[in-house]
Amino acid sequence: MSDTNAILRQIPIVAGSLGGTLLLVNRLLTDNLTTWQVRSDVLGAIICAVLILTGLLWQRVQPKPPDSVMLQGEEGLELADDLPDSVQRELAWSSQLLLTNTVTKTLVVWYQGRVLLRRGILAEQTTVELGAIAQRAIQTQKPIYLVKLDLYPGRLEFNYLPHNTQGVICQPIGGEGLMILGANAPRSYSKQDETWIAGLAEKLADTLKREL
Repeated sequence: MSDTNAILRQIPIVAGSLGGTLLLVNRLLTDNLTTWQVRSDVLGAIICAVLILTGLLWQRVQPKPPDSVMLQGEEGLELADDLPDSVQRELAWSSQLLLTNTVTKTLVVWYQGRVLLRRGILAEQTTVELGAIAQRAIQTQKPIYLVKLDLYPGRLEFNYLPHNTQGVICQPIGGEGLMILGANAPRSYSKQDETWIAGLAEKLADTLKREL
């Protein structure tokens, strides 16, 4: 779909350039110019310029989407088997929604000192030890969005995610848990995604507090 959009954005530039070239060739091959030919050439040049300008504006208004990568790891689902059925269903349901309706490709749910769920593309590292960034999200009760993980020195603490994860959201689950979501493209979570993730985390926090 993105390739098709890129081609469509090039059409005005190509059409304007081609039209301008044909006008120039026509002018060079015409010996005696009439008044109406001069006027039509001027009008044609204006139209070509407008087409080229439109194409350039489209390039700016519709920037190229961030490049995505294939996360390295095996796809899977790991769910703590000692959880109540209601909690397991809630975790399975919410994680499936995140994986299918956002750019999330891997996620971890950590609560009360242990991992309740790992799902999506899984890293070989199974032990989850929260680093400074994750702990700050819990302490402040505010989500932290690392839009391009490579830019942050603290990326090393997320060794329990695929090592080529591009973006990470640390979303608090009440005061005792955290949901860590990883994307395969930088700057790919929208404000709507962040709001929706926060809503799911709030619902999950209510279930976990009641059942555990």
